[in-house]
Amino acid sequence: MSRLFAALLMGVALATWAAAEPEFKLAIEKHAFTPDRIEVPAGKKVKLLVENRDATPAEFESALLKIEKVIPGKGNATIFVGPLTPGEYPFADEYNAKSAKGVVVAK
Repeated sequence: MSRLFAALLMGVALATWAAAEPEFKLAIEKHAFTPDRIEVPAGKKVKLLVENRDATPAEFESALLKIEKVIPGKGNATIFVGPLTPGEYPFADEYNAKSAKGVVVAK
């Protein structure tokens, strides 16, 4: 009976892992995004892991993605996006909009 239970637990764990959102890393440094272009799968919810390496706060903002998220200096944020239809979705740091711009491309 315990082998069956262990096998069921393993199956649930694998199903949970397989269903997890794809992750994409993004950094803010010297008031710019790296990378400034992220390609994500269309039709899937994805997770953006944003690290602000600057000492000052930044605001990840996108009107098309309907996201406004303040990220403290030397802080991190997790932002869930989608599922998206194919296309380009620009984003910027509202506090440094001239230098910190990027785009999420759903394919």
